[in-house]
Amino acid sequence: MRIKKQTPVNLTLALKEAVKAAKAAGSLMRKNFLSPKKADLITQHDIKLELDVLCQKLIGKALLKKFPAVALLGEEGITGSTDATARWVVDPIDGTVNYAYQIPHACVSIALQTKTADGEFITVVGVVYDPFCDELWTAIRGKSAKLNGRVIKVSDRNKLGEAIVAIGFSKTKASLTNALPYFNHLVMRVRKVRMMGSAALALTYVASGRFDGYVEKGISIWDIAAGGLIVECAGGEFWREAIPGGYKYRMIASNGLLRRKLESIPGLD
Repeated sequence: MRIKKQTPVNLTLALKEAVKAAKAAGSLMRKNFLSPKKADLITQHDIKLELDVLCQKLIGKALLKKFPAVALLGEEGITGSTDATARWVVDPIDGTVNYAYQIPHACVSIALQTKTADGEFITVVGVVYDPFCDELWTAIRGKSAKLNGRVIKVSDRNKLGEAIVAIGFSKTKASLTNALPYFNHLVMRVRKVRMMGSAALALTYVASGRFDGYVEKGISIWDIAAGGLIVECAGGEFWREAIPGGYKYRMIASNGLLRRKLESIPGLD
């Protein structure tokens, strides 16, 4: 795919500023971790906190100041022109339910996407920051993925029976019901299944070789944009397919050796 040349963005500078914004939001997360949380919305399977909005505003203010022509698509809303040829894709707190329950497994996810000549967006910069472990994953398309500045690689496990695979369930009753058959088959074929509550961290764990794969049938673009690039830049494979629902995808991330085996398990469709 050919990237449009309008609104050129210096990717090195973009990465630097995204890291600064992610760390600022992460600091706010740590500061408020043990404090009472104010929820803007609570559903059966999800929680939206006031702090989600505050973190996105913090990130948006920092990034839009440096890159005023770049739009921002976030879990908490959209800023800028929908016709922009570049956009930030932000999940200010990925793992909000964990965070609300004082489980220290949540992160900040920031991606930069650029529109191709075909009108599609591809991720060119990815940043995921875990403020509780102080782990920072970064990637620029075409370069090596890094964890705290150190180059990382996916695992080389090619046997499903030796693999640890993460799985996620989306937030509607219908999606949960549809995903359960796949889970039931998966759990019998792999060494361990993990469901830890943060899609971005699941992807970075695949990139780091901690997990061997991650599967989800209904996930939002802001959950996976940064982590997906990090997986690819670590030598793995990030497959996704758009589904109805607005910025929704089904996806398989893996070390590149297990995708076909994960696809072959009944219940993925």
